[in-house]
Amino acid sequence: MPNADRIQPYVRNPFYWQYRGRPVLLLGGSREDNLFQIPDIAEHLALLAAVGGNYVRCTMSSRDPGDVWPFERDPRTGLYDLARPGIAYWDRFRRFLDLTAAHDIIVQIEMWDRFDFAREPWQENPYNPRNNVNYTEAESGLKPEITTHPGRRESAFFRTVPALENNTVVLPYQCQQVDALLDISLPYDHVLYCMDNETNESPEWGRYWSETIKRRADEAGVTVCTTEMWDDHDLLGPEHAHTLDHPELYDFVDVSQNNHQVGFEHWQKPQEIRDRIAASGRLRPMNCVKIYGANTGQYGTTRDAQERFWRNVFGGLASSRFHRPPSGLGLAPIAQAHIRSMRTLTSAFDLFAAEPHTDLVSMRSRNEAYCIAHPGTAYAVFFPDGGDVRLNVFDAGERALTVRWLEIRASRWSGDPVTVSAPLGSLRLVTPTEEGYWAALVTVET
Repeated sequence: MPNADRIQPYVRNPFYWQYRGRPVLLLGGSREDNLFQIPDIAEHLALLAAVGGNYVRCTMSSRDPGDVWPFERDPRTGLYDLARPGIAYWDRFRRFLDLTAAHDIIVQIEMWDRFDFAREPWQENPYNPRNNVNYTEAESGLKPEITTHPGRRESAFFRTVPALENNTVVLPYQCQQVDALLDISLPYDHVLYCMDNETNESPEWGRYWSETIKRRADEAGVTVCTTEMWDDHDLLGPEHAHTLDHPELYDFVDVSQNNHQVGFEHWQKPQEIRDRIAASGRLRPMNCVKIYGANTGQYGTTRDAQERFWRNVFGGLASSRFHRPPSGLGLAPIAQAHIRSMRTLTSAFDLFAAEPHTDLVSMRSRNEAYCIAHPGTAYAVFFPDGGDVRLNVFDAGERALTVRWLEIRASRWSGDPVTVSAPLGSLRLVTPTEEGYWAALVTVET
């Protein structure tokens, strides 16, 4: 079957992904979000793959120095011609998809990045009526000056679809751009589609593009998965309901904005969403394509980012990726160490048969330890900064237990496995050092 190998929800546990018929945990980090635009893309992807990464974000953005826009210029006027696709732009995109495919790296595309359509980037954007030969301000309804944050929703660019303003001047060019992207990307089997970067626009905007992508995929005889990324930092807010309540429209849920939360609250919100998805009867992956946090940024510290990476995975999310600097760790050595360690742990632990089970951990402070487990078979416990807790292993019965400790920042097992017993169903876990990032792997002997 031609679609069997494509990225899609894992048939045995749709909270996760499968690729080429096998379950896969998506882990990543990169120094940019619009990776297809960077000059040393081949080397950067090779490094990601070497440390165990297999997941990147791809905003179709052009606002950084050295980037190109998706249209050619009119040779007579020097202005952009929206009817002429940009050769360099699409060549870069095609090469990027070739390189990621060669490394089995899953790509999550974001079709529209609102930060390209306001403030300074809007002054250079081809869609600005001052910058193209195709329409005027009066004809398009687009303001040539937008000085506010895009969250203020001043741009009519995001209201062109028929269910909103039905802008028949601008919408055809938007559709041509999306068609060009899909002509290139649909034949690849490793691409996920997100409509926007942290939008707060009308849900009708995202609905139009998701339906467009699905229609084009149907015509091509392939299956694709789509989602929307909302701006609200609270996953329980009304914006996110437009994804959660519409599995027929969105095949997975992006929860990246939860990475503005810290500590136990960062863990708890996705658990409530996971329960809501489970109650709907239609399980879907929950992706986290950007983890905020770096001492150089403003959305949490370097420690926050490291904790968030592990809480995401131990919380049952299908992907976890460090955001670009300065707001994230990117693919810095710290991020590399955490990706390596997560691969080390999950190579010895069947994540896809497990569920979040911090309820099995007692005598813990609020942010001391987090658990994911297949009770009676195996348990993994993450400690953000050392700890001393009790793990409920009652389902293991009287069988012996093996405990291994993973020193996360060193990406290595610490010491030899130790066989222990827990006759009363409670196992004490004390990290080898009082501080530091640790993970315990507890397996039940058969």
